[in-house]
Amino acid sequence: MIEWKDKREFWITGARLADPESGRIRAGAVLVKRGALAEVVWQKRIDSDLPILDADGYILAPGFIDIHTHLREPGFEEKETIATGTAAAAAGGFTSIVCMANTDPVIDEPGILEFVRKTADRDGSSRVYVAAALTKGMEGEAVGEYGYLKKAGAVAVSDDGKYVTNSQVMRTAFEYAGFHELPVISHCEDSYLVNNAQMNEGYTSTRLGLRGAPAASEVIAVSRDIELARLTGSRLHIAHVSTRGALELIKKAKKQEVRVTAEATPHHLTLDDTMLDTYDSNLKVNPPLRDMKDVEALRAALLDGTVDCIATDHAPHNEIDKQVEFNFAPAGMIGLETAFAQLNTELVQSGALELVDLIRLMTYAPAGVIGLPGGRLRKGEPADLVLIDPDAEWILEKDMLRSKSSNTPLIGKRFRGRIKGVFLDGIWNNAIL
Repeated sequence: MIEWKDKREFWITGARLADPESGRIRAGAVLVKRGALAEVVWQKRIDSDLPILDADGYILAPGFIDIHTHLREPGFEEKETIATGTAAAAAGGFTSIVCMANTDPVIDEPGILEFVRKTADRDGSSRVYVAAALTKGMEGEAVGEYGYLKKAGAVAVSDDGKYVTNSQVMRTAFEYAGFHELPVISHCEDSYLVNNAQMNEGYTSTRLGLRGAPAASEVIAVSRDIELARLTGSRLHIAHVSTRGALELIKKAKKQEVRVTAEATPHHLTLDDTMLDTYDSNLKVNPPLRDMKDVEALRAALLDGTVDCIATDHAPHNEIDKQVEFNFAPAGMIGLETAFAQLNTELVQSGALELVDLIRLMTYAPAGVIGLPGGRLRKGEPADLVLIDPDAEWILEKDMLRSKSSNTPLIGKRFRGRIKGVFLDGIWNNAIL
């Protein structure tokens, strides 16, 4: 155990430093001064009069960055608050998160956005950035005032959770967002094809008697939005891509220099639709868990660069919402606290992905997609860091969760690799209760 009090100038030594820019993990030390990285040196031990934190046996990396979360506040505080959501983020190693706009009221006005930012500044355990609503009220009919929203702090625009069916409205959104240099984050599911769908359409949905969402619903939506990005020259980011057909379109568009990026979630990278045999409503998500061929295609896309980063789509729902008949349960699962452990266990330990690449996909890469600070182990960067115990084995128990909700199918699962804690502006936050 490392016992550490709040200090503003100190060295962290003994750890192996994960540098996502160079793609290397090696012995080193960092000097933290007044909330920033003052020095990064590639040697394990340091002689200094300053306090020294000995992190021997751990990996030190830039704090994780999640560009797709749902904090629920304002309006749905029974599911999550900014305080509990950012506590969950810190427990999972995330020092920066981007929250979506589907609150009540919707984050489509500067005043609501400022409320979120001020609440995060007061109550938050991580940095909170905001993706403002793409359309007013998230109704898909008229674009918002992006200029005012950006001035209030918006880093992107998105109607995540809803697909904008009107192509003219979406074209206008691309043009306006492009003018203000804001990426458009698109939830790509054709709403007519997924209407009342409960899971992925296929053999398993037929056997279970659940209405399925065909992969075509995502492929069609991705295709349209790529063409609009091509037409307008604006930036498109595909949220939670889940199908091999969509991946093929994204890969082709990138070769043609369309400004498109994509993210994949831990659950789409590690879980598949056969797991719904249990009718566990915590496995119900949008887009749905797909078949193993899609899972394998997503994993390959991490390696070839088609998928740019990993994002959790942390979507809290309370127990009373989820403990109903499967057809009536809302879609979504929490993921901030388990993302690293889940992916380290399933992908890194199996040899499907290198640890340094997983860290890059959770730090430097998402920062670059949205244009956020952080994600780099470099002098002058904020001292937002995560301390990882790569060999710790542990079992997730419900009472460990910092989130206000516990809608995850991973309770009781054994993991390898655990977050020890984070530094935010150089201030230590222990993740383990």
